[in-house]
Amino acid sequence: MKSIKYLAAAACGLCLLTTSCKEYLDVDAPANTDDSFVTSTVAETWKTMSWCYAYYTGTVAGGGNYNWNDPCSDCDYYPEYNSGNGRVGYMRPAEVSVDTKKNQYNGLYETLARAKRVAGIIEGKSEFQSAKAAGTVNDWTQLYGEAMTYYSWCYFELVRHFGDVPFGIENTVIDANVGYQLTSRFDILDNIIKILKDVEPLMYDLGDGGITAERMSRTFANMLIGEASLYAAGYQTLRTDVSGLYGDVKFNEKYNDSNVKAMYAQRADAQTYYREAQTYLRKVLGERKGSLKFLTADTRDGIGNPFQLNLQYIHDMKVSPSSIWEAGNRAPNQSERPYSQGRPSDGGNSNAAPCKVFGGVRIMPTFFYTGYEDGDLRADPSMVVTGSDGKGTEALIHFKSGSRLNGGIGCNKWDENRVTPQPYTTKSRNTGMNYQMRRIENVMLMLAEADVALGDNSEALSLVNQIRSRAGVANLSSVTMADVEQEVKREFVGEGDIRWAEIRMGVLTDRADKVRSDLKTMIAGLKADGYYTFANGRQISNYIWTKLVAAPAKGMLTFNRVEGDPAQVPGWRGIFDYSTTSVASVVKGDKHNLAIKGLYEYINPDGAEAAALEADGWTKETWAKDIIDGAETLWDYNIMSGVTVSRVPLYYHPMPATTISQSGGHVTNGYTLPQQ
Repeated sequence: MKSIKYLAAAACGLCLLTTSCKEYLDVDAPANTDDSFVTSTVAETWKTMSWCYAYYTGTVAGGGNYNWNDPCSDCDYYPEYNSGNGRVGYMRPAEVSVDTKKNQYNGLYETLARAKRVAGIIEGKSEFQSAKAAGTVNDWTQLYGEAMTYYSWCYFELVRHFGDVPFGIENTVIDANVGYQLTSRFDILDNIIKILKDVEPLMYDLGDGGITAERMSRTFANMLIGEASLYAAGYQTLRTDVSGLYGDVKFNEKYNDSNVKAMYAQRADAQTYYREAQTYLRKVLGERKGSLKFLTADTRDGIGNPFQLNLQYIHDMKVSPSSIWEAGNRAPNQSERPYSQGRPSDGGNSNAAPCKVFGGVRIMPTFFYTGYEDGDLRADPSMVVTGSDGKGTEALIHFKSGSRLNGGIGCNKWDENRVTPQPYTTKSRNTGMNYQMRRIENVMLMLAEADVALGDNSEALSLVNQIRSRAGVANLSSVTMADVEQEVKREFVGEGDIRWAEIRMGVLTDRADKVRSDLKTMIAGLKADGYYTFANGRQISNYIWTKLVAAPAKGMLTFNRVEGDPAQVPGWRGIFDYSTTSVASVVKGDKHNLAIKGLYEYINPDGAEAAALEADGWTKETWAKDIIDGAETLWDYNIMSGVTVSRVPLYYHPMPATTISQSGGHVTNGYTLPQQ
């Protein structure tokens, strides 16, 4: 079992440790605390640090965030038409509410303030001072480094999601007449990189000193130095409405839009930061690797998919050997995986088979049909065309706007059905899966990105080919940034990372244009012919045929594809046998697996093959026809339609109204975001 005792400890002490329930960036000493909650022992001090982990998991990683509602890229999208939840993902920030991400914003500031307070108290302890002076690592230095790494992580998250924000005012009293200032993201990134460099030698590598991936290690700190450097180096959307905000930093602009008062640009000295990223990401794969593993073999009998094995660790409530950091969770704590980001279910909110899974992240049909090469082991465990009906039976997902069994192709990486020893059926959103925040593949592909930017293509090629080899596809003979980008898509679809990589690489606007064009071309073909043939020969059709069948020989849950078996193509689906659980009474019938025909090749609905299928008990179901019907709604507005408003990609969330009103006039939202 995963060891997340800090969640229970933090939950018990939450009311005692929280100083107020006010908006966080207030003018009277935000998160100010005294020393009384930290005692003289490592164990007691750890309890106070554990509050940061629990609070972050509950308010930022969780809290109904649907991966912050903005995973949208040319591979994934938000499934409800014109929902306020997804408007930043559509790149239409002018249409959001000013407080749309208030909980995450305030949660990050409150977490980082508490972490810094813990570090400040540890810093005064003789045990810490003597170990630091001697250059040795012990539990006190680890806790100090851990606290400052968490502090840095929260600021990194603020910069990613909000852009330029106030910095360095935590645990201080702010003069109400002066307020606080907006700080350049580049200054913030420079500061946290320096902090991390100072503290990482004080920490244990992953696996040493009892530090698992459920805590921040030296390995993670090195990764964060590399990742923060990569973000500083990459393209990003910058404000042009605040004079002098970025000091003397020079930029190479790609797009500049006076209407939104922003530009899409890269700093002119980017190579300095790419080299920094390269240095520290190499350390994560080298001397700072600790117990971190790249899973290249599957130890499970008869399965043979190391990519899916990493995901199964999460379903088994175990820490994956591939994880650098997992935000710990445990049922019945609220969990967004699979609810917000996993395989959909039409079940009710409690005592269902399985319970409701909203599915706020969906896979673009163009990526489903063209994103992976034949035989890529990542495809089926990443994307799924069936979900659960909530009554113990597998059911087709539809492309209609909505959630659960509507909304389009689901993300298959987190599936209620695969939880062991059996699914949590008591209540939805309570499965208790950890959030795998970073894994070794993140580092490998970020390093490849930095390598290509610096012209070191040999290392990048090796890294990309290691990932491709594990996926069972042929090596590349050369590598470009587009190749790295494509592997990011195949590795992380549905996880929210693709958008950030495309932003950094300077291609988000271009990719939005292309996928919107590709969808229009596909829809035109569907309207004209009833099907559309992609360049790789696969076909998407207006209709497909399904039939409930008895479970395959290995059970109701299916694994690898079995070519020729329509109940096991695609693979990695099926359903758990809920007749063995406490909700057995909701299960009806004796056939629970869904066979599919016509998913990859056109069957003429008026032809002999269709007639024969229907005579044999197969049901004709709408498939791409729903995309045609929603062509002017879901399949236009939700697909990064902000590129029709501005060439500058607009992807930040607004800082909350209280932050703006109490800043003394120094803090405003940019990028057409609301102020109140």
